[in-house]
Amino acid sequence: MHESTPEIERQALAQVMLRVREKEKSYQRYNFSHGQNAALRAFFDLAQEYDAMEDFYRVCVIVPVVFLKIPCRLHLLNERRNALSLVCDSEKGLVSPPLPAPQGMRLGCHTYSLDRALVVPIQRKPSAQESGEPRSLSDLVMGMLEIPAGADLSRDQRFFLRKYANRIGYNLHNRMIAQQNIRHLKFINNLVMDIEHNVITPNIHFRHLFNKLRKRLNELEKVSLEFSRMHQAGTNVCDDKACALIQERLEILYDDLAANHREMLEHYNNYSLFLESLFRRDHFSKGHLVLRPRMCSIEKEIINPQLDHYGNRLVRQGIRIAQPIDMRDEEIPLKVDVGLLSQVYANLFSNAEKYTTAVHSASGEEIKLMAYGREFLPNYFGLGQDGIKFNVFTTGEHLDLKEAGLLYTDGFRGRSASAKPGTGHGLAFIKQVVEIHGGVVGYEPTEMGNNFYFILPISGDQR
Repeated sequence: MHESTPEIERQALAQVMLRVREKEKSYQRYNFSHGQNAALRAFFDLAQEYDAMEDFYRVCVIVPVVFLKIPCRLHLLNERRNALSLVCDSEKGLVSPPLPAPQGMRLGCHTYSLDRALVVPIQRKPSAQESGEPRSLSDLVMGMLEIPAGADLSRDQRFFLRKYANRIGYNLHNRMIAQQNIRHLKFINNLVMDIEHNVITPNIHFRHLFNKLRKRLNELEKVSLEFSRMHQAGTNVCDDKACALIQERLEILYDDLAANHREMLEHYNNYSLFLESLFRRDHFSKGHLVLRPRMCSIEKEIINPQLDHYGNRLVRQGIRIAQPIDMRDEEIPLKVDVGLLSQVYANLFSNAEKYTTAVHSASGEEIKLMAYGREFLPNYFGLGQDGIKFNVFTTGEHLDLKEAGLLYTDGFRGRSASAKPGTGHGLAFIKQVVEIHGGVVGYEPTEMGNNFYFILPISGDQR
């Protein structure tokens, strides 16, 4: 609430009082019938009683039937806001999925006739913040209320239906804003988990890198002290053999520090890429992940940097990495969001580090392996709509069939994961990113292990 003085409050109260008196005069001028007033009261009461949007649609079309014997149909703009769709009918009920509006019905700010039907605009609630700004028709009108036999209605009846449609629009607008806010909050909550899972937790790796750097600096300090002692003892103390040993130690330290620098730089670049792709302003303003796609080489620009980041960790766990040759020989550039898809592979490689276990081949050889690759799937998304399947395979026991069906559910963790650190959010994040690219995710048990995959469509300009 804004801070208010007694004078400001008196002015605000007077302004509201003026609007109330204006409404009093308007209702006297409207001179609605008993049935029309009862219809409005019932609509307001029931609009507050029902929470589900589907029930609200039913209320919109049933109230005129019960109180005024006027059947009607509710047409609303689709999600793209480029066409009207029939969502509810007072005789047939909810229409699922919505059907296209009849031919000739158009969005408009004025009531008009269509054959024997009367079509009334459902206008949204005007916003004080938007006053004076140019707006499109779809910003002003949310849909149309169709009265199938409304051409013969009187002028007073038409006037009432216009006011009734306005009440539908105001309530519908408020409900949509509420739903949008709920979706926004859920998205932000998920985004916070994404940031924690993909940025904050991996950032702890910086501590490991700093500890390695500190160790190298301590060793460098020891060499410096030895030089200092030699200098104090006299120049002849440092013979050729001693100098050679010190030079060798310095060379080793230099190589270690250079490797430390490369690793820190790789981690910094990875960390920066993830920050940019998760903290975009568009994500927060629109309430969903917003892609910034560009043509790229999947292996060179996405997989290899993540493999550089996770490779040493996998090797430390005794996991051998099998890298395919065919991806380099026949690279297929795709238009993707590099930052978000990099996090898909980061999650898959992180899971490989945690959950890969050794198995025995038919010959008895112990194998602990992670492999990645891709395969071309012609017509996967329909005739002429090809796809590419990207695989990340790890050795280990097959997953339980029931667990396999829940893998990409947010928060789900299988029995084998209970002893491992994690939140159960990684695969859900993968699913979200892949789906906004128009793809699908999946899991399949294979010989000696498990394959996690996602399939992306190849658009016409990518072939």
